[in-house]
Amino acid sequence: MAELAKKPANIATIIVEEKLTPPWKEAWISFYKNRLALAGLGIVVFFILIAIIAPIIAPYSFKDQVLADRMLPPSSKHWFGTDDFGRDIFSRIVYGARISLWVGFFSVLGSVVAGTLLGIVAGYYGRWVDAIISRIFDIMLAFPSILLAIAVVSILGPSLQNALIAIAVINIPNFGRLVRSKVLSVKQEEYIMAARAVGMKDTRILLRHILPNSISPVIVQATLAIATAIIEAAALGFLGMGAQAPTPEWGKMLADSKNYITQAPWTLFFPGVAIMLTVLGFNLMGDGLRDILDPKMKQ
Repeated sequence: MAELAKKPANIATIIVEEKLTPPWKEAWISFYKNRLALAGLGIVVFFILIAIIAPIIAPYSFKDQVLADRMLPPSSKHWFGTDDFGRDIFSRIVYGARISLWVGFFSVLGSVVAGTLLGIVAGYYGRWVDAIISRIFDIMLAFPSILLAIAVVSILGPSLQNALIAIAVINIPNFGRLVRSKVLSVKQEEYIMAARAVGMKDTRILLRHILPNSISPVIVQATLAIATAIIEAAALGFLGMGAQAPTPEWGKMLADSKNYITQAPWTLFFPGVAIMLTVLGFNLMGDGLRDILDPKMKQ
């Protein structure tokens, strides 16, 4: 009898515990079960740590030139070999992680802020406001992204900062259209209509209801966009329109070494692998977040 009396209480306790599980904890459990996403997170964290402790682990300064050590193959003295100026490639790649991650994070942050703002305004107010903003997005998307980035850098001048601005600008339409489509769906919900009916101001509706319920796809897109931004920064650096010498940006390192692909292939191999692994990490992590945050993927 005592065991039967305890059983309902235990069942109720289990149900309550399941209901009280925080959403972030459920998301982390789902993310943890996705081995590929976890591997992507590990790669991203690895490169972030490398960027943070670059001065500690780099055996040389990224700009030290020793012409007597030009084009040395990988060895115990120079783990990744040296380039055409005798600079240690390992040290330059380690410091280059700072630059690539900095460009990736902050260019996407600028795109997210501007794109989300424009997308919310276009989707919520509609009519001529939506028409103008949507046409601007369409015009920007009509150009290949790299050509638009080159045009922006050509106007501003070649530099790492201007490359960051260019990458941020070309990604604004992607976030803007994503947020706009989400807002068009959310603003038809009953709780939004109820908020309008009680006289809640548009600013409060946008900040308290529309934005929180539209941010999930933005997080996923932002994670994937960082990988794209790193590639675009490398492309601009390769074309000589991004980071300038002696900045150890990975794309610039590839550009400086392209003439030595047969003579010293390690000068291209290691920067290329660094770009590939970083982009792979963000892509795997983004796919994992999409599986968790996208309701269609859950179904």
